[in-house]
Amino acid sequence: MAITKFHTLGAIQIPRGMVWVDEFAWSAYERASERSTTGALLLDGGLKKKGRPITLQGQQDAGWIRRQPLEQLVALADTALFDTHVLTLADGRVFNVKFAPVDLPVSGEPLARPELPAADYPYVATVRLITV
Repeated sequence: MAITKFHTLGAIQIPRGMVWVDEFAWSAYERASERSTTGALLLDGGLKKKGRPITLQGQQDAGWIRRQPLEQLVALADTALFDTHVLTLADGRVFNVKFAPVDLPVSGEPLARPELPAADYPYVATVRLITV
């Protein structure tokens, strides 16, 4: 696997410093248990096929994204919410994704408080996706 400087969502470059923060907060299996009226334990489970969250997140001290690609991500989320996109992580892994069904699939705050931020001004951002 070739390691690159960026993750990509389609043609939009996302800094690899934006870390997949919920990579290990998910299980491929759904499990449930309950007691029957006789007191027996009933177990049920199944394999999840889609819907794994991929949340790419920067921090105040790392993983900043520039204003221009952040604007592109916000525009894509606003116009193509239900479209499928190809996410390629910097480590070479590839996923088919959609924007997560939340109020803010893409959010960001400027690193400081610029009055007129330039296209290359750094932001701390979060991109919320799910696999499909």
